[in-house]
Amino acid sequence: MAVLVTGGAGYIGSHVVWALVDAGEDVVVIDRLSTGFRRAVAPAACFYPGDIADVALLNEVLERHPIDAIIHFAGSVVVPESVTVPLTYYDNNTLKSHALIAKAVAARIKYFVFSSTAAVYGTQSSHSPISENAPLRPESPYGTSKMMTELMLRDAAAAHPIVYTALRYFNVAGADPGLRTGQSTAGATHLIKVACEAALGKRPSITVYGTDYPTPDGTCVRDYIHVTDLAAAHVKALERMRRGGGSMVANCGYGSGYSVLDVLDCVRKHARRDFPVIFGDRRPGDSDFVVADPSLARHELDWIPRYNDLDVIVETSLSWEARTSEFASTRSLLGTEV
Repeated sequence: MAVLVTGGAGYIGSHVVWALVDAGEDVVVIDRLSTGFRRAVAPAACFYPGDIADVALLNEVLERHPIDAIIHFAGSVVVPESVTVPLTYYDNNTLKSHALIAKAVAARIKYFVFSSTAAVYGTQSSHSPISENAPLRPESPYGTSKMMTELMLRDAAAAHPIVYTALRYFNVAGADPGLRTGQSTAGATHLIKVACEAALGKRPSITVYGTDYPTPDGTCVRDYIHVTDLAAAHVKALERMRRGGGSMVANCGYGSGYSVLDVLDCVRKHARRDFPVIFGDRRPGDSDFVVADPSLARHELDWIPRYNDLDVIVETSLSWEARTSEFASTRSLLGTEV
């Protein structure tokens, strides 16, 4: 059987595609390449350029490949942007997910893994690690769009023979240790990527949004998870469902948090250079403290993270940024675009 990965040319999706290929899976990718890159997709995967809302494309893929599972990444992911263009997020994240789930049900696809987010929790009442039974209080259209898709999956699984796993990501960072893929999106907003770009001179500075949060140093605290560990969780989720495991929702984080200033200090240490930092106002939709309780994923998925170390996350991020700089320079010398 084959696994269909939507958004498999993007940052997290491409890492999962590589993990699936490494595990011996037959992988099919659909990606419209709005933020992803064809070169990020493992060569062994079969690639189809296009949108998941394209019914003809989905029909073609399902006719050509014996798909038994979908891992769904395709969507928009920038929290502040979702506040300014909410209908775009509800279209891209919720309506298109609805169409994909409906197609999966109609095609009798057995398994569905959904790329969800800790943004569904919003700001919680305490600074304790968040478990899956915490109340859902999304504070942005991005978080709400993901929550709505989770609810659609829950209800679809209750009515039809489809099993799903929704993985709620905390702050994903880092790059494949072998540097086969990494975060390449232009204008990305991920803190560690932006800090690494600033440290390597790709950006003139980095802005810290808010210094008056109720945290030890006044900046937001997040649980940073290495993207390779997150990719492994997807493979584990698929294996569990294929063994007969039921539908579930699970956090993907490490259970420890670092502030924005902690991260900047770590980047300075490994880059061995300083960079300009601008202190700005809070951004809409940002929570002060978001740290996972990952015990359910560790127990149910038999998931054992290998890269639970901020230093490792930053080191692989810096290595990827250095590699992409070399790649861009080579392409420029050859007179081609990156």
